[in-house]
Amino acid sequence: MTDCTCSIHTKKKKIAFDNFSTCMTLQPPSSMADPLPADSGATSPVNERAISAVDVTKGRKLLQTAGAALPFPPLQVSANGRPCVMFQARKLALRYERRKQVDLTERAFSPRKSVDTSQSLCRHDMATLVMTFGDVDDLRGLSIRMHLSNTFYESSGQWWFSVDSVSLLYNSSQEAVFNASEVYAPSSSSYHCSHVSSLERHSALLRPGSDRARRWTLTFTDFQIQAFNVTSGGFSPASDCAAFLTPAILMGLVTSLILLLVLAYAMHLLVHLNRIENERERKAHARYLYDHEQLERCCAENADDKEAS
Repeated sequence: MTDCTCSIHTKKKKIAFDNFSTCMTLQPPSSMADPLPADSGATSPVNERAISAVDVTKGRKLLQTAGAALPFPPLQVSANGRPCVMFQARKLALRYERRKQVDLTERAFSPRKSVDTSQSLCRHDMATLVMTFGDVDDLRGLSIRMHLSNTFYESSGQWWFSVDSVSLLYNSSQEAVFNASEVYAPSSSSYHCSHVSSLERHSALLRPGSDRARRWTLTFTDFQIQAFNVTSGGFSPASDCAAFLTPAILMGLVTSLILLLVLAYAMHLLVHLNRIENERERKAHARYLYDHEQLERCCAENADDKEAS
């Protein structure tokens, strides 16, 4: 077993994971099975991120429930007899380039086809959820790894967990690494999102971290996860990824603002034209009175001239 060190340095708003990939070979707790040995030539990238108390609460909403009940119970990993990671999704699908989509939902969550999670590991500051599926179609030894971290922020006065990366391991030594972004929640809550995916149409919360990953698409539908503070009763209230100002809502607000500006300009023009019309009528009336007065004076003068002659 390779001796390695995993250190987490917290400097106010920055987390740096040093040699995170090599930490996967650490000896797990006594109640956990040994993790997978490191693949030759396959390493996970260093994922550096900065999270502040303002960032993690901006645009988020807290859900008491994540939605309708899912067809299968959540997947749960324990360490030292205590639950460590709880994970659930309505659908788990992946596709390699233009090949047929592979649906792993039933393999991952159905009690009849329980996925192998014995190689998962949990510590107080990090965890790795390993879902080993074995041979699936033409993929040999397929497994999915989620790397999570747990950090205390003094600015918010609480612990936050995050999903840092998701890896696909297949054909014994090949690995596709996706770096996760914005997938985090307080340790007292769970995290929920309608889609955690590498597809742009689903906000692409999973970004390819290697050239091999660019050939894959990975999508979790109705994704929910909780780590480091899990109770057997189920998920805690979820911090949902949906922002209050979604692109559709933001576009609607911008359109409404434009319409209000157009309406205000139209009202201004209408008032201005009404003022001009009133001014013209006043001037026309004044001119009419002036002309009428001039005409009466002229007639009076003509009458006086006739009488004088």
